[in-house]
This record gives sequence, structure tokens and C-alpha cells, in this order.
Amino acid sequence: MRAVAFLPLRILCLALLLAPLTACGSSGPPPSAASPKLNKALPKFKRPTMDGRQVDTGKGGSVTVVKFFAKYCKPCKKTLPEAQELSQQYGDVAFIGVAVDEYQKDVAEMIKTYNLTFPIVHDRGNVLAGRFRVTQLPATFVADATGQIRWVSIESSNEGDLEAAIDWVRAGAPSQ
Repeated sequence: MRAVAFLPLRILCLALLLAPLTACGSSGPPPSAASPKLNKALPKFKRPTMDGRQVDTGKGGSVTVVKFFAKYCKPCKKTLPEAQELSQQYGDVAFIGVAVDEYQKDVAEMIKTYNLTFPIVHDRGNVLAGRFRVTQLPATFVADATGQIRWVSIESSNEGDLEAAIDWVRAGAPSQ
């Protein structure tokens, strides 16, 4: 009878001991897609953006997020607001949007609808999507400061996964 009475106390003590370990993020990043680009170099490209600027992934030096989306992609409409918010929150992270829509007017509409301020490239012919081996949308790649892709979103990625992946990569993510 005494052993049973102490069982809840033991469980509580164990939970209190383990809480700091889980709070420190020891579990690692959210699950990553099994992309052929994972732990490979971020494909380099230099392209004009929708607002006339130039984006160049060859410069490196910071964590880089490359987010593929399209107007016809319903899940993209859920993930773009988070990407916009994080691009504002993380000034040291380079965000690049890649719109795979056929028409430039659709890309412009998405930029306006979601108030996107990070650079957006129109990948009308899906050249960049091919280089990144994008097979579904949305697709998001997070590369470390050395240009190695350390995390790729999966279909079931939730709100908060991108932020967790960025934090993990910024902290010096090891290869998965």
C-alpha cells in the first residue's frame, strides 16, 4: 500500500526533473522532409524580384529560408502569414519567396494579399522548383550560414515548425 501511495510523488519528481530538458529543445527540430537536398548545398541563384531588386543566394553568411508557394495552393495561404511574420522577427535571417504561378499578376496578388515584404522571385517556368526538387507546395528550405540545407518542410508541417527549424539552425544544427 505504501509503494502505491508514493507512485504519484515519484512520477511528479521525474516529470520535474525532465521538464528542463524538454524545455531546452533537446528534442531537435520538427520532422524534416526526406528531400534529396537535405544536408546538401543550397542551390545558388541570382534572380530579379517582383519589386525590381536582385536576390543572390550565393552571398551566404546568414541563415536562409527559401519558401516556394503559389496562388492555387490552399496550404500556402496558411503558411505565408507565418513566413511574413518571421521575416520581420528575424532580421538576421534571409527570407526568399519563390512563386511558381504561371502569371505574374497572380504573384502580385499574393504579395498584396499577404503584405509580403521579403523578396519574391517569379519562377514562371519552374526552373528553381526543379533545381530544389520541389514536388509539392508549400515547400520551405532552411539553410545554415554555410549554405547547407538543414531542414525542409513536410506536408504536415504545422504553424510554429518553421520558427522551430530556424531557431534550431541558428543554434548550429548538426546534420540530420
